[in-house]
Amino acid sequence: MCGIVGFIGEGNVPRVILDGLAKLEYRGYDSAGLYLLSQQGQGYLFKEKGRIADLEKAVNHTLDSGIGIGHTRWATHGSATRENAHPHQSNSGRYTLVHNGVIENYLDLKTTYLSQVDLKSETDTEIIVALIAHFSEQGLSTKEAFKKVLDLIEGSYAIGLIDQEDPELLYAAKKKSPLLVGVGEGFNVIVSDAMATIELTSKYIEIHDGELLMIRSDQVTIEDSTGKTVQRSAYIADLDASDLDKGTYPHYMLKEMDEQAAVVRKNILSYQSQAGEFEIEAELLAKIHQADRLYILACGTSYHAGLVGKVIIEELAKIPVEVHLSSEFAYHQPLLSQHPFFIFISQSGETADSRQALVKVNELNLPSLTITNVKGSTLSRESDFTLLLNAGPEIAVASTKAYTAQLTVLAILADVLAENHDFSMAHELSMVSQAIERVFAQKEELNSWVQMGLNEVSHAFYVGRYLDYLVAMEAALKLKEISYIHTEAFASGELKHGTIALIEEGTPVIALITDEVTALNTRSNLEEVKARGAKTFVIASDSLAKEGDFTLPQVHPLLTPIVSVVACQLLAYLATVARGLDVDKPRNLAKSVTVE
Repeated sequence: MCGIVGFIGEGNVPRVILDGLAKLEYRGYDSAGLYLLSQQGQGYLFKEKGRIADLEKAVNHTLDSGIGIGHTRWATHGSATRENAHPHQSNSGRYTLVHNGVIENYLDLKTTYLSQVDLKSETDTEIIVALIAHFSEQGLSTKEAFKKVLDLIEGSYAIGLIDQEDPELLYAAKKKSPLLVGVGEGFNVIVSDAMATIELTSKYIEIHDGELLMIRSDQVTIEDSTGKTVQRSAYIADLDASDLDKGTYPHYMLKEMDEQAAVVRKNILSYQSQAGEFEIEAELLAKIHQADRLYILACGTSYHAGLVGKVIIEELAKIPVEVHLSSEFAYHQPLLSQHPFFIFISQSGETADSRQALVKVNELNLPSLTITNVKGSTLSRESDFTLLLNAGPEIAVASTKAYTAQLTVLAILADVLAENHDFSMAHELSMVSQAIERVFAQKEELNSWVQMGLNEVSHAFYVGRYLDYLVAMEAALKLKEISYIHTEAFASGELKHGTIALIEEGTPVIALITDEVTALNTRSNLEEVKARGAKTFVIASDSLAKEGDFTLPQVHPLLTPIVSVVACQLLAYLATVARGLDVDKPRNLAKSVTVE
């Protein structure tokens, strides 16, 4: 969830780290800090509660330094205070450390080794740096002390460590939490996400779990858990620095919604063969065809995409599919079929709950596929196969283009798995991309709904049936997570089985109607809530729309979720803007959930 940027070498160290942290703001944080060390061994620590802008004001930019580490913290152990902000230091000030993740046994370690040590924060992170100092005082070298601590701690971590007595060396290690090494001319960096320093370098080295790194300005040494040196080449990060800029858009979310049509087209081209048919790795297809059931595991928005993907795959490929929340599956595994195949969906490829589930799947030696936006991410590396979303960087916390990309790739996968059907998926997805553009162009019509009172309410409902109900779940999440309007989704037929008791005068009920079979049923359900005072709104496909509805362009019935969700995203965005809230960085939320 948090962000790490470390730098060693030639350059403006505080500027590089602060700019890098700013690019990681999307990950979510409530405090930030920076440590700088000069070549003469003079250290400077700056920490602030609040935004990076507050930290920026506190930092002395004239200080001479050749190494530094910075961090944005999202509170887990201990509240959001300056004392709990990273970096943390040993009592002597010799060691300074930043950490992402959760140390599960930190209380046991504190009792066993640090009962006489005066700790200054409430965090689990301070335990790590205090332990390194403790073992160093017993005669171990910094490297030996760091390695011993890594062997003792349980949980997840991405760590950057500086020893004040060695200003030419930056230490790093990871387990479960993301961390990369960026390789430059005369400098090297460590980052939670390549986008933090993509303007400096496009060359990055993956760090695997359990490895210990010693990084100098001109050298990167990697050792595995046994102390053996590992040789690993850098890869070129497929990022464009211009993708990280809002351009003329007021918010990243609006920019990313506007990019959705292009993302659909990009996936069409990416997965199309020269013959115009969709094509996926033969070995992957063979493994799926050997399965008697597919299991989709995901969290949040990706879980909602999986629910839609289940319908599309079952309808076209006739393969049974189950969809599970990764956080539930990881610890309470359901009864599996004889020949299961697992599909993990994650925008970042670093989702901790999904990674924990994948560990269990790998222990059972079962085949798996990750659908993700990030090449080389943990889930991608540790599963057998990967399909990329080709969505480009998504900065806004509320996912939009990653969700539509997930649905697009799932539809392409279903198309390739299907033995036969009477339409061209490539053509239908092309129609979807055009439909998205038309919906986006109609946003002022949705803004009128907001002005009719949607921005002033505390509660709202989304309803629908079949695929519309599944989209309603994602629509409700979008509205609640950025506008803070408490919003729930229900299968519209379930309203009268209890939920209708919550309808009061003026309660907004937004219906999605794209399914011809159940359209009249949903209309009837709307009449029921309207009779009890609800203010109703309808988003409907062109062939099913009535006067007053927001009309969606007609697309293939199985692909309507990729279009209808765009209207819902826009509605959430417009309601949030009207309420004067931070669209891109909603409170208490992080973009990449890298702790369980």
